[in-house]
Amino acid sequence: MSHSSDLIATDIDAYLAEHERKDLLRLLTCGSVDDGKSTLIGRLLHDSNMVYADHLQALEADSAVMGSAGDKLDLALLMDGLKAEREQGITIDVAYRYFSTQRRKFIIADTPGHEQYTRNMVTGASTAQLAIVMVDARHGVMQQTKRHTTIASLLGIRHVVVAINKMDLVDWSQATFEQIKKDYEVFTDNLDGTIEPYFLPMSALLGDNVVTTSEQMPWFDGPPLMEHLETVDVTEAADLAHFRMPVQLVTRPDLDFRGFAGTIASGTVAPGDRVTAVPSGASATVERIVTFDGDLDLAGPDQAVTLTLDREIDVSRGDVFIGSGEDQDMLRAHRVDATLVWMSEASMAPGKQYLLQSATGRSNASVSAIRYRLDINTLEQEETSRLELNDIARCAVSVDRELLFDPYSQNRTTGSFILIDRLTNATVAGGMIVGPSSHWDTQAPDTLQRRRSEITPEERAERYGQRPATVLLTGLTGAGKRSIATALERMLFDAGRATMRLDGQNVRSGVSRDLGFTPPERSENVRRVAEVARLVNAQGMIAIAVLLAPEAEDRERMAGLIGAERYVEVFVDTPLEVCRQRDPGGLYSALDAGTVLDIPGVTSAYDRPTSPDLVTSDHGSSPEAAAAQIMALLADRGFISS
Repeated sequence: MSHSSDLIATDIDAYLAEHERKDLLRLLTCGSVDDGKSTLIGRLLHDSNMVYADHLQALEADSAVMGSAGDKLDLALLMDGLKAEREQGITIDVAYRYFSTQRRKFIIADTPGHEQYTRNMVTGASTAQLAIVMVDARHGVMQQTKRHTTIASLLGIRHVVVAINKMDLVDWSQATFEQIKKDYEVFTDNLDGTIEPYFLPMSALLGDNVVTTSEQMPWFDGPPLMEHLETVDVTEAADLAHFRMPVQLVTRPDLDFRGFAGTIASGTVAPGDRVTAVPSGASATVERIVTFDGDLDLAGPDQAVTLTLDREIDVSRGDVFIGSGEDQDMLRAHRVDATLVWMSEASMAPGKQYLLQSATGRSNASVSAIRYRLDINTLEQEETSRLELNDIARCAVSVDRELLFDPYSQNRTTGSFILIDRLTNATVAGGMIVGPSSHWDTQAPDTLQRRRSEITPEERAERYGQRPATVLLTGLTGAGKRSIATALERMLFDAGRATMRLDGQNVRSGVSRDLGFTPPERSENVRRVAEVARLVNAQGMIAIAVLLAPEAEDRERMAGLIGAERYVEVFVDTPLEVCRQRDPGGLYSALDAGTVLDIPGVTSAYDRPTSPDLVTSDHGSSPEAAAAQIMALLADRGFISS
């Protein structure tokens, strides 16, 4: 129900025009169970005279039968419509209500507090611009308070009202309010998001500080909830510079009209602007911006429009219109790092196939690696091999169809996705993209062109008496890779071969000195070595790469970058206990002492090669013996003459 207005009786057209011009605020209530979320919304609607008379009569009758507010109206029943919700006095599903005031229109989502329904909270928060986090003044900041605040932060909700409810049950204590405020601020200081909290003491049951200022708490001088909702500015962070409009429908009502319908995610567009369709890259000029109410001269974020163009280009549902200019391009990758909120009762293990649905279409996908799981209470990063219901984790997600995206921090529409179970068609996870998982997928600018040498590969092969190859020696820390590589380099040199050894330690002292040892940084180190090895091969030389390279996917990408015909993978398979005894550089001792945090194969995964070209070791023999095996393999493959 909308607010009352004299214009309704005197000039309905003027009223509708005035109503249409108001901006819209989408918000949600969240927090721990029984903190008063439904009661707050009910009080908000009731005290603002936004409940129809017949609804109010029904509410009075329902309160007498199943209410939990004593002899008062149980305003929570306005939102808890499911039978199970009324029986248990809890919220299970997301309930939406629309209302308006003289200043603004609102869509409010009442989300569940129970942990098992956290996925429903994610649904409500996905489109919200403001969150009301309810806190019971008697209990303070609970685990669900932290969980919902973290999810709100991850989903890009900056504006948060921390509604400290049931102040009447703590004698309107300012000390209690201040302590809860302090506890909440301590928690949010560790979040990566930019939450801007507004702390509000209230009693939703009695109406204090909901619509009108409370007389029970003279020590608080801030505006009540309704006034804050009417005045908070949620548009200051809107991106008007980068135009994005995912195409949702191609409309062709007759032979003379062909339009592309969608909702603008960011930026602005006007007739005469040049737009580009991705992924095709075809460009055209906007002729008209068509809406139900007529053509527009300018359209911006959240407006649903249909664009017509000055020429025919191939654009389909799932394509995206972007602005023309060097700074307008979207990112592209087959593998991205993303924050996942797992929403399925069935656990997730890396490798299982799902469908990924984003604003730019659908593709097959899998979670190729779990970087870490987030501990909701401490915000610490925990290692895990699988995700359970309500887990929040940073993961690497791989897709078979190149994904077009912006980082979620820049665009919530083009930076988000859901994962869908291929058998049940159920949504199992919501994802917020951080960026490309590595630089493997980053494309060089179109202005760069690869320069070819005037010396042919055949000339180099005849000069050196060899064919170029890259030998990757992979294995655990302490497996003996470096000793074997050193012996191999000597054998090749003594045989008159042209070779270069790319030792991981040397690379990290120079080319990769800016990298650490997190999984993405290890992956980037492998990529850089592969790029150098490719350049070495282009000069007709044999490259020997000495890398731990713990992820099988990185080794596969290295083979693809260099070329399968030139790539030789050697697995140095030395038992872990032997590697520990050797303890190169004291790394295992440092791990035991707690000064080194990660050694793949011990504290994190090392993907053992499943089909290497050669399995060898210097354990029980010598580095020279292992190197001789590699020499024989190179000769057998025709890279060198025997």
